Amino acid sequence: MYIDFMLNAFAVSRMKAALVWQDQVFSYGWMLEAVQRWKQHLMKEAICSGSVVSLEADFSPNAIALMLALVDHGCIIVPLTSSVETKKPEFREIAQVELVIEVSGSDRAHINNTHVIATHKLLLRLKEERSPGLILFSSGSTGNSKAAVHNFLPLLEKFKVARHSLRTLSFLLFDHIGGVNTLFYSLSNGGCIVTVRDRSPEVVCRAIETHKVQLLPTSPTFINLLLLSEAYQRYDLTSLELVTYGTEVMPESTLRRFHGLFPHIRLLQTYGLSELGILRSKSKSSDSLWVKVGGEGVETRVVDGMLEIKSQSAMLGYLNAPSPLTADGWFMTGDAVEVDGGYMRILGRKSELINVGGEKVYPAEVESVLQWMEGVEEVAVNAESNPITGQIVMAKLKLSTGENGQQFKKRMWMFCHDKLPIFKIPQKVMLVTEAMHGERFKKIRK
Repeated sequence: MYIDFMLNAFAVSRMKAALVWQDQVFSYGWMLEAVQRWKQHLMKEAICSGSVVSLEADFSPNAIALMLALVDHGCIIVPLTSSVETKKPEFREIAQVELVIEVSGSDRAHINNTHVIATHKLLLRLKEERSPGLILFSSGSTGNSKAAVHNFLPLLEKFKVARHSLRTLSFLLFDHIGGVNTLFYSLSNGGCIVTVRDRSPEVVCRAIETHKVQLLPTSPTFINLLLLSEAYQRYDLTSLELVTYGTEVMPESTLRRFHGLFPHIRLLQTYGLSELGILRSKSKSSDSLWVKVGGEGVETRVVDGMLEIKSQSAMLGYLNAPSPLTADGWFMTGDAVEVDGGYMRILGRKSELINVGGEKVYPAEVESVLQWMEGVEEVAVNAESNPITGQIVMAKLKLSTGENGQQFKKRMWMFCHDKLPIFKIPQKVMLVTEAMHGERFKKIRK
């Protein structure tokens, strides 16, 4: 019913590859039959339309078919992956999950009733409207995870317009708005989703070569790790046509390095949030951080340097936090931006802004400069309290040079003195050995 446009496309592309999972190819014909089979099973199990269902899985044949069947059945879906394993009990409680469907690593599904009855007003609204829903938890990188509730129908609208059919690697997670967007974009356009057992540079590059991947949706943090690993030198990546990046601010140094190595690959900055979905975007060029964001059903405005967006696909609200929507329906993104004509450049989150004696410092700008330095593998910049200036800039770094903190700090000051104002150069340096990103390959500054 709700995804008839996709199922009709599956029937037309019956013989085409829809999914590569564990190096096995699954056709659109298989996917169509699997969706129908799961729809029948949901009815057999007397799962009511409007049920709140946590789908605990990664990209696999049955997980994907179940996602589609649950949407068509009018359920409210809470995708969860192993990246939030320790938080699953908390997330199920916040989302008032009524049924848990776990899909194992061998692609077997198990359904369990929690005997919970959802009572939150947003969930009751979806049930009354008989609309499928989607609940997405934020990464919580700058605080507690928030549960954004969507009506799934506005999110589906953009997939009814035919776009390019590409072989796409499923890098962004199954429970991330970017992962959901990748899934529906690819399947609605007759593309092929290539899954990977893990998201390391080596495995990703091998999959690109083996399965002739054309599109890699990823994050700036992963692109930096890919450059550091030099895994790209061991594999043939000539099939790759487009790399899209989002989820965090891209350091200009990382963008320039990647574009210099792969001038034939088009780079596109995307913009999306759990609360809004993934919006259409257009980069000024592959080596530019200036981007246009918008498209049909989307309006943008900048208020006091902060980006606000009104979108038809915006969430209904949070389950566990006040709504960030203005009275007239604008979502306050919390992103500071510069504007040049129709383009904007994202500077960073307002919550991460460092105030050094009244001077503003955005972490991404400092990180971009430090990443040009030899031996800097990862860097995260944030604020530290200071009795004189209020705050100072502190840099946490992972190095490959064997330097101690004092040695690196001396070299850093020599490197940065003509590239950054003095107040932006880190006053404090902390060297670490652990990775500074989470399961979603997003920098952790906290």
